[in-house]
Order: sequence, then structure tokens, then C-alpha cells
Amino acid sequence: MTSPLEQADDGGGLTISSMVKEFQGLKDKFKREDADSPSPFSDLEKATVLQECRVFSDSKVVTESPRKCSQLITKLLHIVTQGDAMSSSEVTEVFFGVTKLFQSSDASLRRMIYFFIKEVAETCNPDDIIIVTSSLTKDMNSKEDLFRANSIRVLAKMIDATMLGAIERYIKQAIVDRNAMVSSSALVAGTHLIRGSPDVVRRWVNEVQEALHSSSDMVQFHALSLLYEIKQHDRLAISKLVTKLTRGTISSPLATCLLIRYITTIVRDSGGNALASATGRAAYQFLELSLRHRSEAVIYEAAKALCNLPGIEERDLGPAVAVLQLFLSSPKSTLRLAAMRALSSVAIAKPSAVIKCNDDMESLIADNNRSIATFAITTLLKTGSESSVDRLMKQISSFMNEIADEFKIVVVTAIRELCLKYPLKHRVLVGFLANFLREEGGFEFKKAIVDAIIALMCVISETKESSLFHLCEFIEDCEFTALSTQILHLVGIVGPTTVAPARYIRFVYNRVILENAAVRAAAITTLAKFAARLPALQASVSVLLRRSLRDEDDEVRDRATVALRLLGENITKDAPGDGEAEGSQRPFRQDALAADSTRDLPLQPEIHLLLEPLPMSFAQLSAALKEFEVAGSREDDALALSLTTLPVVDYTRPSSQSAVPASASLSSSNDSAELYKIPELATLGRVHSSTSPIQLTESETEYVVSCIKHIMSEHVVLEFAITNTISDQLLVDACIVIEQAPDSPQHYDHVASVHAPILRCGATERAWLILRGSPGSTFGAPAHFLAELKFRVVEIDPATGEFEGDEEGFPEDYPLEDIEISTADFVAKADISNFRQAWDSLEKDKEVLQKYSLQFKDMEVAIDAVISCLGMQPEDGTNEIDKSRIGMPHTLHLSGCFAGNLDILARAQLQVEAKLGCILKIAVRSPQLEVSELISDCIN
Repeated sequence: MTSPLEQADDGGGLTISSMVKEFQGLKDKFKREDADSPSPFSDLEKATVLQECRVFSDSKVVTESPRKCSQLITKLLHIVTQGDAMSSSEVTEVFFGVTKLFQSSDASLRRMIYFFIKEVAETCNPDDIIIVTSSLTKDMNSKEDLFRANSIRVLAKMIDATMLGAIERYIKQAIVDRNAMVSSSALVAGTHLIRGSPDVVRRWVNEVQEALHSSSDMVQFHALSLLYEIKQHDRLAISKLVTKLTRGTISSPLATCLLIRYITTIVRDSGGNALASATGRAAYQFLELSLRHRSEAVIYEAAKALCNLPGIEERDLGPAVAVLQLFLSSPKSTLRLAAMRALSSVAIAKPSAVIKCNDDMESLIADNNRSIATFAITTLLKTGSESSVDRLMKQISSFMNEIADEFKIVVVTAIRELCLKYPLKHRVLVGFLANFLREEGGFEFKKAIVDAIIALMCVISETKESSLFHLCEFIEDCEFTALSTQILHLVGIVGPTTVAPARYIRFVYNRVILENAAVRAAAITTLAKFAARLPALQASVSVLLRRSLRDEDDEVRDRATVALRLLGENITKDAPGDGEAEGSQRPFRQDALAADSTRDLPLQPEIHLLLEPLPMSFAQLSAALKEFEVAGSREDDALALSLTTLPVVDYTRPSSQSAVPASASLSSSNDSAELYKIPELATLGRVHSSTSPIQLTESETEYVVSCIKHIMSEHVVLEFAITNTISDQLLVDACIVIEQAPDSPQHYDHVASVHAPILRCGATERAWLILRGSPGSTFGAPAHFLAELKFRVVEIDPATGEFEGDEEGFPEDYPLEDIEISTADFVAKADISNFRQAWDSLEKDKEVLQKYSLQFKDMEVAIDAVISCLGMQPEDGTNEIDKSRIGMPHTLHLSGCFAGNLDILARAQLQVEAKLGCILKIAVRSPQLEVSELISDCIN
């Protein structure tokens, strides 16, 4: 049956149905022709195209065949964009030809000319650019608005500051032109030119302000953008501009969006609570008014800005959240996605403000756009109740395989936060994560799941056994070495503490048999940890370890050997080799272990090396070993090498004073080798810690001086690097003289100094000062010194180096910046394996409790300030903020080593309150009460 519409006649004997069939036939024919015809650019050769472009010189072709010329320019552009660069002579020839095309008035050809010039101008010689500039200048004065607009855009990309003066007048006139396209082009040109010629463009401010009142939306947008570029370094001018424009002088939606962004920037830069100041309140009122704008783009921009205002309260977010909720039901996918992104960011800090949108978000879980569905799911995970967890997990499972890994990672992060929020749901949530460990996915996705499971194990003890078993099953078929080694390390720590530790040994030993060398080595260490912690399993594990003594990889063999040695096993006999019976044994490394061949060894004292991490990082260990080697070369020092006798050094911590940039550092004494070469310094003992270089002069002055503070057990050595930059002066007997500042108590006495004998121009020499703690003062107390550089000046001939005038010279002094010694300089960062155990080991009667009020409004800034002030090392990741506990007190654990190898620990609680700022409660413990008091007083 055909419908009456299909049977209707068009008056010419054709029905609509027959017309549709004929059209479909033509469409299929064109498709076949397109498939059969090759691309016109497939076999282009540069030489051939350049030869064809010589027709540009034929005025008849230019005027009568503009389409042919356009096609040739298109071929040229294809050659250029494909990377086939033209030589300078070829570019010059083409540019000469292109100037001939300006004879044609064809609009399409002219636009192709502009496009070609913009693309090739950057590769041209300045002489070639001049060829085209004159033609473009004529177009800029043309009566055709299209020519004027495009020529201005092209000129702005080609000319430099020297050429701008010749056309500045034309651009200023174009800014206020009645044609919106010309005006907008001039404004865009100004935006490009201000980067190279800011002073010239700033003279156009009156014209730009006039263009800001144009009736064209596009002109208003470009005018506001350029006006902001002109005034961006004047905060007061920007503030006045924004205040004026918020009164309704702008009608362009794009310009209004730009204005909203500028307002948000001003409020954010002012710091503190957005509504606490008059500027913030006015901004809030304007943003709230913009929520009723006719443009959806402005409404969204205002809602997003309101949600991101610093310090805004939850009740003030109501209007913005209501608008975003309406967008969730919009038929436009762009609006739904934008609204979900904004609500997702709000839910991180203020989940309760988004709860009323949960019903609308649940309907978006089945959205065809997977990005929208992902944002909906993750936001619901942040705002949903405990009763909705099971339902959400079922909905997530239905589409997880349909989204990219980057979205899966977002979902995993949200599930982790939800489990922390509702720990009773850990079985469902951890099970969900474990299921997707066995699904397809890349490294980042799998790592996100592993990290989430491990994080939950640390916080929710009930998940330990089940999560560890899930991870062990995962490494049975894991293609990522990094994840396998990470999990094996975790199994070695947690596995021996479980109810049935023996069941994990099978998973670990399978890695020794089936995996690559890196995983095998990690598995050996894990097995050794089981044997060290569980004596009942030592014999069985030792048998497994012996089988790796002849592994093909050096690292695996060495780890197995060390593990057996620390376990007290006799390892002079090897495991069965190829073709040997299970019970047969052969000698192994008899040359190195002959002394142990006749006895079974007990557990060695160094067994803690298997069970505990190193007390310092590898970088610190390397520095400490170098320090020990240099200091130990002295005859009066014969200490044995051990972790307890190694000096604690920390060169990565900057001093309390401003540190010298790496490029300006004049000292190369990070390993303190120079210090031990000085006889007066070599007998002072080992260096405990050294600060970064401190600049005591400006880098452009005639004498450049920097200082490094070396802390020892009883002395402070100040190392000064002095540079002479004056070519006709020779500095003799240069030294630094310090004097106690009037407002500083005397905690240190000047013991001795070492002078720099001669400083020629461009040379850097060192001078030294030795300080010792004053009697009755606590070593490590802060001090403040006035400093001065003293020397004798001998004038010389820069060319020959010969003396001019008196060879004895004349005395001179040069003032330096003050030198401050802070308590933090005496503290070296030191990692510890178990903070709680170390805290309990220190006597409570040596503890100092203090409470401070800090002027910080942001928790992260406050934490960084406390760590920097004390100079200590954060432990257990307590320097990271748990975003799920924003607004709650934060506990910070710190550790360090004070001069004299005194362990110091600190527990700090920080609470940021709107009215009081940051409240800090800190407890410090060390072996000496005086040291605890010094550390706690660092906050003052």
C-alpha cells in the first residue's frame, strides 16, 4: 500500500515516490563516482605545482580564471602542510606570483590568497614579506569590507614592531568601524600585536572602550578581551572596569561569559571568604542575576562561577544548584554534560548541597552519552545514602565495560571514597573492585583499583584478609610487573599477620616459578619475610629459597643468598641442578662461605633488614656514605660502618633564609669534602646537616657572597663563597666578620675563622667561620648576626695582571645581608618505619605541649608551613589531606634528627576555623626536654 502523499502528482506526471527513487539512484551513482575517482592531491609533485603557478604572472588568467588560481593555491597549501618545505628562492618566486593575484577582485580567490600568506609568512624572509605588505595595505584601505577585515588579520600576523607604526592609524580607525567584521578583525589583530608591541597597543585604549559599546556581540567580546589584556597588570583598573561593566553595559552573551570569568579571578585573588568583602558581595549579586540571563551559556558560566567562589557557604549555592538541576533534564547533551561536571565538582566539598539532584542524576545513568553517565554515577557515589549502595553497584556494573579507562578510574576513585564514608559496605564495594581486576583494562586502571584496595585495607581492618586474597588471585594472571611487585611487597608485610599466613606462600612461590626476573626477586624477598616473622614456616620456606640459588638472574640469586644467610641457614650446599636427583646437593660459593660450612647459623642480628625499611631514603644513604668516607679518612676517627654510625645528612631541605637559585649557586660543597680539607675544621667532627646556599648579596653586585650553614654536634661552621667581579681589583685576605644583632641573645661564640687569601676577577674562593655554643645556652637556639665582608684591595692592570700603585693595597669593607641561625637548621629529616612505636619509645616527661593560632585559611597551606618551619619529615602520608574529611581536624606526624643524633618526633593537630584561622596543637618528644622546647618554639 502506498500513501496518498506518495501517489500525489507534482503536475508534471511524476509522483513523489518516483522522484524519491530517482534521487536515490542519483545519490548511489555519485557515491560510485566518488569512490572510483582518485584524490586530486594524491600524486602532487612540488616542482610541477610551482611550474603551474607561473600562470599567476598572466593577467588574463588571473582576471578570467580565478577558480583555476584558487585550485593552484590549494595545491600549494597541501604541499606545505604535508611537510614538503620550499626553499627560500621558491618562496620568493611564489610570493611574487601571489602579489599578481591581487589584480583580481574575486572574493573567493582573495580569501585563498590571505589564507596562503598567513600559512607561509612565518617561513619567509623579511624581504619577501615586504613584497606582500604593500598589497595588503592597499586592501586595508579598500572599500570592500571583506578585503579590509582579512587584510588586517593577515598583516597582524606578519608585521613586527618596526612596521607597526606605519599602519597603526589604520588599525585604530578600523577598531571603531561601523562594519562589525572589520572592527572585530582589528581587535583580534590588537590581541596578537600586544605580545610584541604592548606600548603601541596600549595607546588604542580609547578606541577599544568605544568598541565595547558596539551593537555587535562579536565586537563586544573581542573588545573586552583586548581591554583586559591592556589593563591586566593594573589590578585597580581591572577592578574598576569590571565594576562598571556589571551595571548592564554589555549585551553580548560571549562578552558576559568573559566578564564572569574576570570577576571570578578578581574574587579568587583577593583571598579569604568570597562574601566577606564588598567586592565579593557585589560579585555574588551579579552572578546570581546572571542566572536569569537569556543565554544558556551565560547561565552555566554564572552557575559554575558561583560553585567555585572561595569560602562560599552551602546555603549560598542554592540558586546555582537549582539552575544546574534544570539543565539535567535538558534535551541538549552538552548542557547535561556541563551540568553534571559542575555538580560533580561541588559534590567533592559539599555533597549535601547536591543531594536534592539525586533523582535527576539517577535517570542519567542510562544516558546514551557515557561521559554523562559516568559523571552521574560518580556524583551519586559521593552524595548517595548507605541504603542506595547496592542499587548503584548494580547500575554501574551494566556500563563499566562500555566506557574508557579514564572514566573507569574516576569511578574507582569514587567507590574508594564511598567505602571510606560507609565502611559497613566494604564487602560489596571491595568485591566490586576485585571483580574488575579480572576484567580487561590498562595499567592505569588496574593500578587505580590496586591502590584503592590497599588504601581501604589500611583504614578498614575488616577488609585486610579478603582484600589480600583478592590481590593474590590477581597476580596469578597479572601482565604488569610493577603491580605484581607492589602486591608482593604488601603480601610480605601483611601476610604473616593474617589468621592463615601459610596459604599465601603458594601464590608467592608461583611467581618464583612463572614470572620474569623482577617479579621473582620481589617474591624471594616476600618469602624471606614470611620465614623471618614465622619460625614455624622457616624450614619450609628455606627449602623454597634454596631452589633460587642457581637462578639465571643475579638479583634473584643474591636475594636468596642474603635471605638464607640472615635466616641462619647453611648455604654452602646448593639446590639440585639440571638432571640431578631431588636429594642430591653440590657445594655452592665455598670460597666466600667456607667459614660457615660446618655449622647451622641462628637468626642473625641483621634480620631486621628483612622486616623493616631503611631508616633513610636512598638519596640520603648515598650522601651519608660519602660523608662517612670523607670524615673517616682522618686518623683520629675509626668508627665501624653501620646505620647507627652513619651521619644524618639532609641537603635537600632549604634554609630558613631565602635559598640561592640553582643557577646562581656558588658552592659545590654538598658533600662537605671542602670542609674536611681545612685543618682547623677537620677536627670538629662529622657534619650533621647542611643548608642550601643563602645569598648575602645581589647577584649583580661587585662582590657576590653566599653562605652555607654546616651543623655539627657542638659547632656551627659558616662556609662563605666569595666572588670578585671587578677586573682591575685583586682582593687579599678576605674574611667575613659577624656581630651579634642588638635584639638577639648571645647563644654562640666566635671560635675561629679561615680567610680567603687571594680573589682574582671571576674567581670564587671560600672563607669560614666557626661558632660554638655559649656556656649556659642550649645548642640549637636561634640567633641573628650582622655580617660584613672585609678585605684589602690591590689595584692591578686587567690586561697584564701587574700591580698598579701600592702592592700592599688599602683596607675595604662591604656590608652583607644579616645571617640567621634557626633551630630548624639543626634538624635533619629522617624517615622511620613505625611512628607509633617510635613515639611510645620516647619518654613522656620529655614531651612539650603547645597551642598556637596561625593566620592560615587553607589547610594545605598551613600543613606545608608547619613542615617548613620545623624542618622535619612528614610520616605515614599525614601531609596529605583526606578530602572526605574536609572541615575536620587533621593530624600530622613529623620526624627528624637533631644535632647530636637525637631523635625528635612531633604530633600536630590542625583545625581551620572561619573566624579564628588555623588552630595548631603540637606535642614534641625527644630524649632531652630542652630540645623538645626548642622545636616547639620554632612556630613562634
